[in-house]
Amino acid sequence: MAKTQTRAAHKAGNARDIILAAARVEFAEKGFNGARVDSIAARSGLNKQLVYYYFGSKDDLYRVTLEEAYSEIRLREKDLDLRSLPPQDAIVRLIDFSLSYLAQHREFIRMLADENALGGPHVRESEAFQRTNSPLIEMIGATLREGEAQGVFRKGIDPLNLYISIAGMTFFYFANGITMSAIFGRDLSTPEALAVYRDHIVALTLAGLRP
Repeated sequence: MAKTQTRAAHKAGNARDIILAAARVEFAEKGFNGARVDSIAARSGLNKQLVYYYFGSKDDLYRVTLEEAYSEIRLREKDLDLRSLPPQDAIVRLIDFSLSYLAQHREFIRMLADENALGGPHVRESEAFQRTNSPLIEMIGATLREGEAQGVFRKGIDPLNLYISIAGMTFFYFANGITMSAIFGRDLSTPEALAVYRDHIVALTLAGLRP
């Protein structure tokens, strides 16, 4: 009996994960308004009734898909273990991670851009977003305080503002790279261009943190 229940739970967990993976692709490609539950079911290879069974509605599925994508990057950020590094190295590691993650997860960029275009209704309704945010800000705050104590960072830097600055510089590069490449006549999608940009924002950020 116990084995049967375990298999059923495992099967249910797999089905839920499969639906979420399909939903992430559908929402990233078409946005919330353009995505269809029928298409998500077809992508997943499961029936539409299962989608509604696990997630209730398209709105709820979109919110959970956002939560999963957002919590994934936050968990990866925690694994960076910034507090084990010298303060300047910790900031460089955070920048490197942000660039690397966004380069590999363009669907995350598209979904966040779409949620902002919608006015952020799903994020505002989700407690999960606030829970996943605060540990990162605390970790950056601890890094800044250690930098102050060592005399390598100036005093009074707001950890949230620093996070927003790093997120903005990394997110914008990928979210707007195609149009910027066309406007300025320089291919920003190449590994060489990304390496040059990485060195630029590392130097810019560290210069802004110095006493």
